[in-house]
Amino acid sequence: MSHPFPSLRWAALAWLAVWVPTYAVFYGFGNFVHLCDVAVLLTCVGLWRGSALLLSMPALTSVLIDLTWDLDLGWRLVTGRHLLGGTEYMWEPKYPLWVRLLSLFHLVLPVLLLWALRRVGYDRRALFIQSLLGLALIPLARLIGPEANVNFSWRDPFFHRSWGPAPVHVLVIFAGLLGVVYVPTHLLLSRVYGRRASTSPPCS
Repeated sequence: MSHPFPSLRWAALAWLAVWVPTYAVFYGFGNFVHLCDVAVLLTCVGLWRGSALLLSMPALTSVLIDLTWDLDLGWRLVTGRHLLGGTEYMWEPKYPLWVRLLSLFHLVLPVLLLWALRRVGYDRRALFIQSLLGLALIPLARLIGPEANVNFSWRDPFFHRSWGPAPVHVLVIFAGLLGVVYVPTHLLLSRVYGRRASTSPPCS
């Protein structure tokens, strides 16, 4: 069986060769705990392997969250203010412009993933596995510190407050991620691109 992405897989590899070391140098390795950056890694590996599961998992994160990022970026460009936040670093002069422009992957990733799922189908196992990954990444992100607030592990994105002790806050953020982002996106992708979960290994 031919590979579903014969040329794009090499583009994904080239992207990782530039993006990973650049982010590591300018933002630090802790940046790769971000759900959106993990989505990039999964997407590139998924494209390389032609894996429906590895492409379905980041789609649960990226379709809605990246579109929200895009909206905040556009709002800031038009009005000079942030609508929801999360793109403030795009105007930080301490980072070279070319480095900041690499974050425009948020514009491309949702479209790329939807196109890829049209080719290989949506694997419904993604909801369970991505949920476990999210549940692991939120508390892990607390190690980076409250200033960065990676994955909203210290403060929620709407009221900008902590919801009790760390375990409680983590569960509240995870519940929001699951109920507002993952489950609705899963239902939509299942309906539009659905395929039955195969009996093949998770990374096939």
